[in-house]
Amino acid sequence: MSEKNAIQELQPSSEEHINFNDIILRAEKITKIFPGTVALENVTFNVYKGKVNVLIGENGAGKSTLMKILAGVEQPTDGRVLLDEHEILLHSPLDAAKLGIGIIYQELNLCSNLSVVDNIFLAREVVQKGWIDKKDQVKKAVEMIQRLEQKIDPNALVSELRIGQQQIIEIAKALIQDVRILIMDEPTSALSAAEVEILFRVIRELKAQGVSIIYISHKLEELLQIGDVITVLRDGRKVAEEDASKVSVSWLIEKMVGRNPAALFTRKERKLGKVLLKVENLTAPRLGGGFVLDHVSFELREGEILGFYGLMGAGRSDLVDCLAGMYLQSSGKVWLDGVPVISKTISERIDHGFVLVPEDRQRYGLVQSLSVMDNMLLASLKKYIKRVFLNRKIEKTATEQQVKDLSIRVAGIHQPITALSGGNQQKVVVAKGLLTKPKVLLLDEPTRGIDVGAKSEIFELMNRLASQNYGVIFVSSELKEILAMSDRIIVMSKGAITGEFSHKEATEEKLVTASAFGHSPSNGGNNHGSGK
Repeated sequence: MSEKNAIQELQPSSEEHINFNDIILRAEKITKIFPGTVALENVTFNVYKGKVNVLIGENGAGKSTLMKILAGVEQPTDGRVLLDEHEILLHSPLDAAKLGIGIIYQELNLCSNLSVVDNIFLAREVVQKGWIDKKDQVKKAVEMIQRLEQKIDPNALVSELRIGQQQIIEIAKALIQDVRILIMDEPTSALSAAEVEILFRVIRELKAQGVSIIYISHKLEELLQIGDVITVLRDGRKVAEEDASKVSVSWLIEKMVGRNPAALFTRKERKLGKVLLKVENLTAPRLGGGFVLDHVSFELREGEILGFYGLMGAGRSDLVDCLAGMYLQSSGKVWLDGVPVISKTISERIDHGFVLVPEDRQRYGLVQSLSVMDNMLLASLKKYIKRVFLNRKIEKTATEQQVKDLSIRVAGIHQPITALSGGNQQKVVVAKGLLTKPKVLLLDEPTRGIDVGAKSEIFELMNRLASQNYGVIFVSSELKEILAMSDRIIVMSKGAITGEFSHKEATEEKLVTASAFGHSPSNGGNNHGSGK
């Protein structure tokens, strides 16, 4: 059978807006088998020229594996890749780059000890007469940063940038190349709304130039806004391909998870207990002057999910970092279970009963070279010491119980953490915290970079922990999530509390107004930080 005939056979009759003659890249009948796991099974994925080709699916559906095959990082067990109807062999990322295939990885792939410009041109330096032309590199880096409408010093170290800015640099790295096909794996997971809009403008420019975009995201409304063609994977298989103009969010969810989307996000009513955590005038100085936390006061009750909402830089992450012991220069008073918390170090705060699930799980939540079990035990090792040795039998029992309780999909506890999907890695970070026997769970953007099914599981876990009288502080920039899951919501702006709402009072309008202008229509701008 000819390639053209094979393409025509795949064309569903309903897809009137998809021109199957415009396929530039085709992954045909791809199967990828890892030890103990079939990551992809007979998957055919079409990439259309000058289109945003959306690929969606739950964590573990095979999206990243397929993209790594197209980027030359992995090789398929079976199947082939066609570019302009000719079979190509991709043995390395260099092979893909030579053919004009670039990729922005889901997890940041930057060298934190190098400058912005050095990261952008790493392994693709501008060389003149045998020497690196640093002046030309800086000039091109500045032009790219300006194209992305950012104010970032090209000579600044990447480690000095916030995570959203680091994501911008990751995007700049890809755009600096002369690409025909650009893979974007969760490019907006750490970006603000304004930064997302800038990226979308750049994507439209690339489309106009004939560049094909492969776009992966768990933000479903975002996909419908930017996408042209939608392809859905489930459990390593392709289940749908459709024109984006013909689908809805409900359609996407049903194809991804195979069940009614209305059942995915449910908050459970609970009877709240006594005051578990009391914070009074918590203040943390900002380097260069001012405050990242400006006299913040609130209370958290047993069994309560307390949501914190605000714009980028509002101080939400700084708050949970401070409670976890990451700001030694902070001041103010904290009581846990009525007992003053005097210590400030991370290990002492863990002993008191605080545990943090950080926003960036790759950098701060996991050690990439360790196994699932070893990552899970990192914060609680001293609980498993017998005399001077670690009791591996007890460790194994504890970690296997967490795998069972949290429904972590893993071949075994000794599997490398890098072999797990993003959602399951997030569960490992949560399990690591739970093994410390905490009283207060600090969740900073716990659903960042995970799919709708994994989000549902994280929210179900939050409900379960709250029902067991844990106190849960939930930081999120997703309005729908914060409204759906929180018993009470506190809004922050510029390091201070600017609004507080019960679950019944809260609306999108009130939260956005309080975060943007420092007051809401209902509270008149008063600081409701008392927790009452």
